[in-house]
Amino acid sequence: MKIVIAPDSFKENLTSLEVASEIETGLKRVWPDAVYVKVPMADGGEGTVQSLVDATGGQIVQVEVSGPMGARVLASYGLLGNGKTAVIEMAEASGLPLVPKEQRNPLVATTYGTGELIADAIKRGVEEIILGIGGSATNDAGAGLAQALGVRFLNFGGAPIPDLIAGGHLDKVQAVDMSGVNPGLAKIRISVACDVTNPLCGEKGASRVYGPQKGATPEMVEQLDKNLAHFAHVIKRSIGADVIDRPGAGAGGGIGAGLMAFTNATLKRGVELVVAATRLEEHMQGAALAFTGEGRVDFQTAFGKTPSGVAAAARKHGVPVVAIGGGLADDAGGVFAHGIDGLETATPNAMPLDVAIKKSRQYLQDAAERAARLIIIGQRMSKSAS
Repeated sequence: MKIVIAPDSFKENLTSLEVASEIETGLKRVWPDAVYVKVPMADGGEGTVQSLVDATGGQIVQVEVSGPMGARVLASYGLLGNGKTAVIEMAEASGLPLVPKEQRNPLVATTYGTGELIADAIKRGVEEIILGIGGSATNDAGAGLAQALGVRFLNFGGAPIPDLIAGGHLDKVQAVDMSGVNPGLAKIRISVACDVTNPLCGEKGASRVYGPQKGATPEMVEQLDKNLAHFAHVIKRSIGADVIDRPGAGAGGGIGAGLMAFTNATLKRGVELVVAATRLEEHMQGAALAFTGEGRVDFQTAFGKTPSGVAAAARKHGVPVVAIGGGLADDAGGVFAHGIDGLETATPNAMPLDVAIKKSRQYLQDAAERAARLIIIGQRMSKSAS
């Protein structure tokens, strides 16, 4: 019997590979002779790099780059086992956690470091980049990223702007010069993990929806929104890219717009990118059962989260799916209508989070064993009925 184990990480606790290993240990108490295939998963957010590196036998690369406030930081990205795909999380170089709370200011934060990571991956000869754009400290529409890749922005006098461009500087840009862009950029595919559809500007745009959590005051929000609108107009006039109202343009502080304007990037749901990169559907072939999971299962799990992607892949091959959550919300049963056939909780009773984390490995093993024993009961009932 072949069993596929494809969970997400349990944030701030266990990686997805560690979760899969503990589930396997618990299942082996019941099915010691089964064939287990562990496929570490993610949904394009935090932990995606490690999950894909673990799933493909890849490696972590470290590069010194410019952080969101300009200071140099050490950032990591993943090279997958095929040597041709890089996985980059924007938060590594341009993320909010890199900036102390009292210093957060999207007027001066830049995505330049994320562009440096892309440039490093291009130098290593990759053919595809999977880019996660969650958790940014920035609101610069990817202008800093573009600068790191050779795009020049000209001021009203026609001279190149020498400084790292941030959200507060976009109104100084009068034209875009693509003549010096990194020649390797046109040779690679960039797939952006993006599960939001916010436009660049307006009430649902980058500045108003996400700016306050990055340190923007109401006055800053207004300035940032106007600057983004100006920048989008300049992009359209200079290079013909109309990005202001495109779904996802406002993601990552507007980096969605910049990626669509300055690269050949396509925006896709994060979990779909991970499913493809891990070849999950191939692993599902011939499987009798699949296990997935995440730190907390609720009704939203069915929409774009890792278990939903695993369930979709399993459903194509008629494989039943059990999800194990660190905890289950009251509305977790809503996932049954979306391809997940069974649920189990790792925590056996109500307890403080620190206690659950301390004993998480044991709890995952026990939860997997409980689920397996329930499945055996079902098998016995089926035999009795026949």
